[in-house]
Amino acid sequence: MGRPFGVPVYVSPSWFLVAALITWVFGDQLDQILPDLGPVRYLVSLFFAVAFYASVLVHELAHTIAALRYKLPVRRIQLQFFGGVSEIEKESETPGREFVLAFVGPLLSLALAGIFYLGMKAVDPATVPGVLLAGLMISNLLVAAFNLLPGLPLDGGRMLRAVIWGITGKPMAGTIAAAWVGRGLAVAVLLGLPLLTHTGVLGNRTDEIGGMNTVMDALLAAILAAIIWTGAGNSLRMARLRQHLPELRARALTRRAIPVENATPLSEALRRANEAGARALVVVDGLGDPIAIVRESAIASVPEHRRPWVAVSTLAQDLTDGMKVSAELTGEELLDHLRATPATEYLVLETGGTIYGVLSTLDVEKAFVKAMARPQS
Repeated sequence: MGRPFGVPVYVSPSWFLVAALITWVFGDQLDQILPDLGPVRYLVSLFFAVAFYASVLVHELAHTIAALRYKLPVRRIQLQFFGGVSEIEKESETPGREFVLAFVGPLLSLALAGIFYLGMKAVDPATVPGVLLAGLMISNLLVAAFNLLPGLPLDGGRMLRAVIWGITGKPMAGTIAAAWVGRGLAVAVLLGLPLLTHTGVLGNRTDEIGGMNTVMDALLAAILAAIIWTGAGNSLRMARLRQHLPELRARALTRRAIPVENATPLSEALRRANEAGARALVVVDGLGDPIAIVRESAIASVPEHRRPWVAVSTLAQDLTDGMKVSAELTGEELLDHLRATPATEYLVLETGGTIYGVLSTLDVEKAFVKAMARPQS
C-alpha cells in the first residue's frame, strides 16, 4: 500500500473480512442513532472501518519510527485481523529501548483519541461527523487499553518484559514471565468476555442478550484468546531462537576443503580429498585464488564409473562476493549473511583471505535444529 519511511505496508486478506464485519456492526448502530440515513449508513460505516485501520497504521508507524531511530531494521508493516504488526527484525539492545519501543504505539493511540475527542466537541454529536469522531475516539481508546494489557504479544507485555529484563538483567526471564502472563490473559479473555457481555457489565442491555449475540460474543472471545495465546507462544520460541543463535559459528560448522584446478578429474579430486580428510572441493585458478565451489549435490549425481571422465569445473558454481563468508561470523550476523545471498554452499575465508573451508546450509540447518532441541539454560 506504500512505503512510509522506506518500510512497505501490506494489507492481509483477513482485513477485508474484519472491515466487512465492522461495516455491518457499525451500520446497525448508526441505524439506531441516525435512522434517517437509510442504506447510506453502510457507506458511512465502511468509511469508519477504513479510518479505524488508518489509526492502527499510525499506531504501527510509531513503533516503526522508534525502531528506525534505534537503528533496528523493520521488514514490513502488516494490517491484519484485529490490528496490525510491525515486523522488527532485531531485538532492542537495552530494556529501556524495549520499553520505549513498546510504549510509543499505545501512547500515539491515546493521542489520536484525544484529537478525535477535541474534534467531536467542535461538531454536533447528532450528525455523521459527530458519530464518526466519537466512534474513532472510543476505538482508539480501546486499542490503547487492549495493547497496554501486560502480556505478550501485546505492547504491554513487551513493557512488562522490559521491566523484568531491567530488574534481573536477563531478557529471557522477562520474555518467559510476560509470555505466561499473556497466556493467562488469553484464558481470561476466553472466559471473561462472554461473561461480561452476558451480565451487561459492558453497557449492553440485558434484554438484548441471547441467541446470536451470545454466539458472536463467544466466537469473538475465542478468536482474541487464540491470537493472544499463539502470540505468546511465538514470543517464547523467538526468545529461545535468539538464545541459541550464538551457538551457530561459521568456523565450527565449516567443512574442510582442498583446492583443485579446473581440469582435475572428479575421481582424482575425491581421492585427494579422502587422503586429506576433507569433505569439500574448491576450484582455484592458476594463481591459487578460489573461483568456484564444487557442489555436493552435483558430485552425488555423477555415477562412480563416469567420475574419471568428468572435470570438476563442470560441477562447480562460480563464486560471487555474497558466497564468501568470514570464518569469524556467528549467530545473527551469520544468518543475515546467508539470507542476503541464498546458496547451498559458501566459501569460508580467514581474515587474511586464505581458504578455511566450505560451509553448507544443510549443516547450518542441522546445527540450528539440534540447538533448539536442547533444554533451555
